[in-house]
Amino acid sequence: MRNGNMAIIAADAGSNNRYAIPSVVEGSSIELSVKPSRLAVTLVSNIVYAQVEAFCYPNVPLRMDALRPEIRGPLPAVVFVAGGGFISANKDAYLQQRLQIAESGYAVFGIEYRYAAGATFPSPLEDVKAAIRYLRAHADKLGVDSKRIAVMGESAGGYLAALAGTSNGRKEFDRGDCLDQSSDVQAVVDLYGLSDLSRIGDGFPLEARALHDSPASPEALWVNGPALFGLGGAVKDRPEKAAAANPMSYISARTAPFLLMHGDRDMLVSPDQTRILHEALIAKGIESTRYVVKGAGHAGDYWLQPEVIEVIMNYLDRHLK
Repeated sequence: MRNGNMAIIAADAGSNNRYAIPSVVEGSSIELSVKPSRLAVTLVSNIVYAQVEAFCYPNVPLRMDALRPEIRGPLPAVVFVAGGGFISANKDAYLQQRLQIAESGYAVFGIEYRYAAGATFPSPLEDVKAAIRYLRAHADKLGVDSKRIAVMGESAGGYLAALAGTSNGRKEFDRGDCLDQSSDVQAVVDLYGLSDLSRIGDGFPLEARALHDSPASPEALWVNGPALFGLGGAVKDRPEKAAAANPMSYISARTAPFLLMHGDRDMLVSPDQTRILHEALIAKGIESTRYVVKGAGHAGDYWLQPEVIEVIMNYLDRHLK
């Protein structure tokens, strides 16, 4: 509370207020010493990075939001791919974590992408790669170092990040604009993502597994589309299409290094999903580190805690800085 030039700062006696309270001298100003320890971050919203066909419309804009610290560039970049169960793609997700990454000296880009039932695989992967190419094509304007780009995602976004990283060097998923630019990435962060759509129920009770056998399951719509507009059917009905949508199908010598993290109490995406991807990467000689976060479920508070962010930042710093 302020009254003229007298400042009064109060706190409850039993509070856990972590801010130091300076002494108050009535009738005079208070000197507050500050040691800057955080970077200022600016937000640029709704950058259109591609225009695609979706939802029966021929020209749908896909947008990204940029969080960029106010320091001299060019900066290493992180393309963030939100989850959404294959049926949504909210680029506003994971805001606290993205901001913390930006404050650590990275340009962070949260992107939209196509999803079921308006599109099927591989359209969403093409969108992720289009965003990466867009960053390289406009690196000078965006203050990005085109040689230092990581892709990061959670849940369905982690799965798409994994696909983008394993398919480094392949051209069949490069569609749209900026085709003179590479869509390869230098690192992947996959948080509780899927990896094999034919095995989503592994590790869960039988009744939970049965839900994934339905042609109306999100992964079935992702691969086969609804019967009215696409092939329809369950994932198991077309194993060749499920295999084509499997990150492990594309592991090669050019695959990027991986950081995988999964909660041991995740009841939506089984921890088996990141485990089998981790094992497949290691078997092919690709650097992969996997953490199991004790007590963590699918998304939630655990994933913004300092211990988790520190693991992510150490990994990104090692590969991009």
